[in-house]
Amino acid sequence: MKLLIVLTSHDKLGETGKKTGFWLEEFTAPYYEFRDAGATLTLASPKGGQPPLDPKSDEPDAQTETTDRFRKDKDAQHALANTLKLAEVKADDFDAVFYPGGHGPLWDLAEDAHSIALIQAFWKAGKPVSTVCHAPGVLRNVLLEDGTPLVKDKRVTGFSNSEEDGVGLTDIVPFLVEDELKKHGGDYSKAADWHPYAVTDGKLITGQNPASSTAVAKALLKMLGGGEVAK
Repeated sequence: MKLLIVLTSHDKLGETGKKTGFWLEEFTAPYYEFRDAGATLTLASPKGGQPPLDPKSDEPDAQTETTDRFRKDKDAQHALANTLKLAEVKADDFDAVFYPGGHGPLWDLAEDAHSIALIQAFWKAGKPVSTVCHAPGVLRNVLLEDGTPLVKDKRVTGFSNSEEDGVGLTDIVPFLVEDELKKHGGDYSKAADWHPYAVTDGKLITGQNPASSTAVAKALLKMLGGGEVAK
C-alpha cells in the first residue's frame, strides 16, 4: 500500500503579515494511521523540502497524542523536512492520495497545475482521493475529462463557513471552502462546528475539520482494504 501525502508550501496568511501553512494534527493523525497500517508513505509539496507549519497548530491547546508522537519521531520529522517536489510525483506510483489542510492549500494547492493534474490522474485511474478541513478546497479547479467539476453531484464536506467565521478569517481567505464546494455542484453537508465528520462518495473522501482527520484516514484505509474499520 503506497500512499502520497501532499502538503502546502504557502506560508503567508493573506495580507495580515501573519504566517500560515499546514495544520499539524491534520498531518500527524493520518500519518500514523497510515504508517501503523503498514503503508509506505511519500510526502510532496509544490516547492519540496520543509512545508511551512501553521504556528497556531503548534500551540499547546492544539496538541494531541499524534502531535506528541511526531515530536519524538526523528524519522517522521526527516520525511517532513524533505518532501519531494510535487511536479516530480506521478499517480501511477501510488494507490491513493491524501491532502491535509491548514489555510495554506487555499492559496497554492487550489491553483497549482501539478496538483490539479495529479488529482485528475488519480481519479481517472480509479484511485482514492482524500482531503480534510481546508484541503477539500484543492478540488475547486479539478475537472473530469468532459469538463464537469469533480465534486459535482458528489457528497462532500470541508471546513464550514461557520468554522471559518469562528477563527475570524472569513474576510482573509481567498475563498470559503463550503461556498466553493457548493458552487461547483457538490452536495455539501456538515456536522456541528469542530465535531468529527467525514464523507465518502465513491473514491472521494472528505473531512470537515481537524477533528475529522482520523476518520478520513480510517475511511481511506478501509477503502484500500487495510487497517480497522472506522467506528
